[in-house]
Amino acid sequence: MTGRTPRVLIVAGEASGDLHAARLVNGVRRHHPEVRFYGIGGSEMRKAGVDILVDSAELAVVGLIEVLAQRKVIFGTLNRMRELLRSDPPDLLILTDYPDFNLRLAETAKNAGVKVLYYISPQVWAWRQRR
Repeated sequence: MTGRTPRVLIVAGEASGDLHAARLVNGVRRHHPEVRFYGIGGSEMRKAGVDILVDSAELAVVGLIEVLAQRKVIFGTLNRMRELLRSDPPDLLILTDYPDFNLRLAETAKNAGVKVLYYISPQVWAWRQRR
């Protein structure tokens, strides 16, 4: 990353992830204030100076009925982020929890040659009943 501002796409689709991601951003900024963070998050990431492309409140759903009702928004956002990874790849993609969404983004990033850091990975015991 020579001669230009490092860019980090960061994704937190839930309130707890927003808080952890904001703390990470603040920690990185103490040592590297030049890094540009942008992505999906909420009020805590916004306070940390992240350029919020999509507010995570639009994606935060619980239960099958809510997911079905919001599927156009969720998949539209997923496709938008996939296209962004392909057309203007960041130096790093940081994913915070939110596995159903973020694991799909991780695959796209890998195929686009983008480095991926899963900051708080999904907990297998809590994520899927049969795992």
